[in-house]
Order: sequence, then C-alpha cells, then structure tokens
Amino acid sequence: MNARFLGIADLVETPSVAVVVDVMRAFTVAAWAFAQGAEKIVLAESLDEALALKARHPDWVALKDGPPAPGFDAVNSPGLLRSVDLGGRTVVQKTTAGTVGALAVKDAPLVLCAGFVVAEATARLLRARGGDGVTFVVTGEDGRADEDLACAQYIARRAAEAGTDAPEAAEFLRRAAASRAAAELAEGVRQGVHPDDVALCLELDRFPFAMVAALEGALMVLRPYAAPSPADDEPV
Repeated sequence: MNARFLGIADLVETPSVAVVVDVMRAFTVAAWAFAQGAEKIVLAESLDEALALKARHPDWVALKDGPPAPGFDAVNSPGLLRSVDLGGRTVVQKTTAGTVGALAVKDAPLVLCAGFVVAEATARLLRARGGDGVTFVVTGEDGRADEDLACAQYIARRAAEAGTDAPEAAEFLRRAAASRAAAELAEGVRQGVHPDDVALCLELDRFPFAMVAALEGALMVLRPYAAPSPADDEPV
C-alpha cells in the first residue's frame, strides 16, 4: 500500500482514499458516541452551523471543543461522553482539527475517520477497500501532531502487514503519550477535559468498527462500519 501523510493545508487534490486522523480527541469521541448508541454524526463546518442544525433538530446532540457553551449539549471529551446515553440519536460535532480535516476531503470516494481506538478495524477496511494509494490526513498542529502521525503510521503499517508480520503498537502509543496534545490535556491547558481523556485516547482497538464519512445531501455524515473479519484480510 502506497501511503502518504499530509496536513490539512497540504491537500491540493482530492485523494481516492483518505484516512483522517484525530486521536486527541475528535475521532476518539466519535467512536465513543457510536459505542453509546449514536446513529450518526454530522460533521459541522462551523459553530454557527452546528447551532443552526441543533435549532432545526432539537433532539440532536451538539458538541464542540472547549468548555460548555450555550446551545451545545456536550464537549469533545471521551471521558465525559462515555456516561451519556445516545441511543438512536444524531450527534453534531464541530472541532478545531478533526472535523475540519474530514470536510477538507469530503469529495473523496472513501473517507475514513480514525484514532487508536478503531485502528485495527480501520486497517482491515483499508485492506478490503483501500486500493493502492491512501492519503492519511494528520489533522493536529498543521500536520505535525505526533499523536496523529503515530496513529496514521501505525494504521498504514497495520494495513500493509497483516497477520504475523503486524507491527508492534507500543512505540506508536509511546509517541502519542509523549505528544504535546497529551501534555496539554493532562496539564489542564485545554478546557472541557476529563482526567481519563488521554488514557481513553490511547486505548488500542477499543471498538470493533471503522468509521466512514460521506456526503448525505449537503451534510458530511459519519457512521460506524463493521470491519471485515480477520479471515478476510488481504494486504493491498
């Protein structure tokens, strides 16, 4: 598999397959939302769009980065979201990096959103559907966030080296744990944080599904996707 790793600003053409990575915390939160029963996640372009969608659909759950704010039901924290019952609900998500990255590749034929918690399922789906070239969008810090790059590199290697040749995850997780984002979350630099957020973001393969984003009308919608079984794995 031919993998390339780009920041959002480096995207100059629409890739055929894009994996948008935001470990801390957008797509860890998205995975937790599905685990808590959410049906789908609408990725909003802006805070104003998120609030407008919420106004049109009062039963939807709107969440954002940072501290709680009027009109929003939740913040972008897996530790805080894991106790929320989202059974059958639609979530509207707007974050600083993750949702921006997904929307930047909204016209790609296949868009996956990922973090460590869905790494294996994402790799399996790439083996099944990825083709020869995959663009990993490293969303944090203008493409330099090491937690996102480490996760992207791990998924890329995992997709290419199935079975007994699979790479060890420990070094990739160590890099993520030592990242600037992890330090800022642990030290309270960022708001809307639970003490367990970093640990939850570093739980490898917590969930058995991948997450696929696609345009549904005018909206970019993220849904869980059952990954192929290990028996179906074939390197691309």
